[in-house]
Amino acid sequence: MLLTIDVGNTNTVFAVLRGMEIIGEWRSATEGVRTADEYMVWLSQLMQLNGISPAEIDGTIISTVVPQSLFDIRTLCRKYFNGEPLVVGEDGVDIGLKVNITRPEQAGADRLVNAIAAHSAYPGNLIIIDFGTATTFDIVSSSGDFEGGIIVPGVNLSLQALHDAAAKLPHIAVRRPDAVIGKDTETAMLSGIYWGYIGLVEGLVSRIKEEFGAPMTVIATGGLGHLLRHGTPVIEHFDADLTIKGLAEIFYRNRPPRAKI
Repeated sequence: MLLTIDVGNTNTVFAVLRGMEIIGEWRSATEGVRTADEYMVWLSQLMQLNGISPAEIDGTIISTVVPQSLFDIRTLCRKYFNGEPLVVGEDGVDIGLKVNITRPEQAGADRLVNAIAAHSAYPGNLIIIDFGTATTFDIVSSSGDFEGGIIVPGVNLSLQALHDAAAKLPHIAVRRPDAVIGKDTETAMLSGIYWGYIGLVEGLVSRIKEEFGAPMTVIATGGLGHLLRHGTPVIEHFDADLTIKGLAEIFYRNRPPRAKI
């Protein structure tokens, strides 16, 4: 079986796959100071609840946008999961796509992994919207090349900035408001963040398509994608597990699947 580890700015997602089937998935707050042993105490208990033994893991792959976390995550794989992990972005790891931007080394590992998974699952030119700590719009050509994208502050990051900068504005949880026009502070904030991001999505997708000059399919992923997808017809598909699937694709590209995996 394969263990994929996606270290994001806010959460780290661990998933176990048999082939391309996800049989266990867990997330933890990303902490640069957590040791390999601490990760294992937490992860091994969750794996056992799913009937998975650490001894069954015979392949691991890591994607991280938090460099300080890599040492302990790599140590976790070496010490407890039977060997050296693949790390997206390191020399010798073939991700299977061209990165057509000015500074290819600056493309986030998570964005490239999403591009690979989306190209494998959907035909044609693609716009991938990932609603994470940042909201990213990534462009993938019909040939599977990464053509660049857009980065904006994420939904929760924007809410936190609003609360921090304005003392009287409360913390709120994001949900779809019943009306666009708010009747109190909370509903006004809800409308601003929800419909504001819907407007942002619709506006940027329109401009991307106009500039790209060809039909494009829009796929959403990330924590709040399930909520925002219902606010606009612009988002055609939602795939919560896009990054996990992309990591598996890269692993099998570099290490062909064996019978146990």
